[in-house]
Amino acid sequence: MSSHTPAYEVPFWIDRHDAPHLYRLVNLSDEMVRGVRCSLLGPGYLVPLRPTDLGPGVGVTLTLIGSDLSRSSVVVVRWFRENDDEYLWRFSF
Repeated sequence: MSSHTPAYEVPFWIDRHDAPHLYRLVNLSDEMVRGVRCSLLGPGYLVPLRPTDLGPGVGVTLTLIGSDLSRSSVVVVRWFRENDDEYLWRFSF
């Protein structure tokens, strides 16, 4: 029997209070996430976010532009854990 690494819980929470054009991506984990980048797939435009590090409890605002921000669009979040493992996660509106 082989041992498996436990599942890694996505460290982010999305604050949709100012949706549909502003979303806040918050790191709810106890660890630093590094090189956070976001991209938009689908209609609209996501104001570019410089790769950024987010400590525990720290967030960043994502600004979306466009009149057709629909459920067919998703934001893809990319980041690195402290051990240099890369992760991708996506969320829709």
